[in-house]
Amino acid sequence: MRARTKIHKVFSGRTSPSVRLTFKVSKRITEFLGEETLMDEKSLIKQWNHLRLQIIQAQVAPALVLIAIVALAAIGSFETASDGAKYLALGVAAVTGILATISQYAAVREGEALIVDLRKVEKPSAMTEKIADSRGLVSLSAIAIIAFDIAIFALVVWAVLGA
Repeated sequence: MRARTKIHKVFSGRTSPSVRLTFKVSKRITEFLGEETLMDEKSLIKQWNHLRLQIIQAQVAPALVLIAIVALAAIGSFETASDGAKYLALGVAAVTGILATISQYAAVREGEALIVDLRKVEKPSAMTEKIADSRGLVSLSAIAIIAFDIAIFALVVWAVLGA
């Protein structure tokens, strides 16, 4: 009955315009999704695992680029390569690294938000409690991603352009 009273107030005009707009928007989002927008514990853990997988998969392309650059540097290909080829190698390494970093960082930020939601679960399982307590590690991983990316790119520049 309480929700019905709120709805009646919204449609009778006894609320502020911003409340009416908020109600209409949230109603449309719920209608669009076709379900309750809150996630249960199992769905939150599934999303957590999806975000972890996204971070891992985002590392594949840069790893392959790094393998190619290390192999070429090891056999001395960059010593005789033109400046254009060297800059192309650096550009490809930079772009794949930046795109991977963006993807990883987005997954970390979403993971931090997911941790907040997991803390709200009533009667959480041991797994949920463990994930919900890992906010510090998740935040640290965001810093580590950036730091390692900068360090690796510096090493790539050194390998391609030489000392």
